[in-house]
Amino acid sequence: MNGPGGYFGGCLEALRDCLGGTFGYTAPAALLWREAKTAREHLSQTLTPDGEPYDLFAEVLDVLAERGMHVTLA
Repeated sequence: MNGPGGYFGGCLEALRDCLGGTFGYTAPAALLWREAKTAREHLSQTLTPDGEPYDLFAEVLDVLAERGMHVTLA
C-alpha cells in the first residue's frame, strides 16, 4: 500500500507493523479506498499457499480498523 504518508508494506504483517509503529502514522485517520469494488472482486477470492480460500480484502479492512483507520469505500 502506498499513499501520501508513504509505504505501508507488502503483506498484512508489514501493514500491521507500519500502522502500529512509529512511522509517522497516528490514529485516528481516514482512508478513501477508491475502486473498492474492483479490489473486493480480486482480493476476496484469493488462496492461501495451501490452496484454501482466503478473503484478503476483509483481512486488510480488519487490520486497518484494528489500527484506528476509518475506511470509506468508494
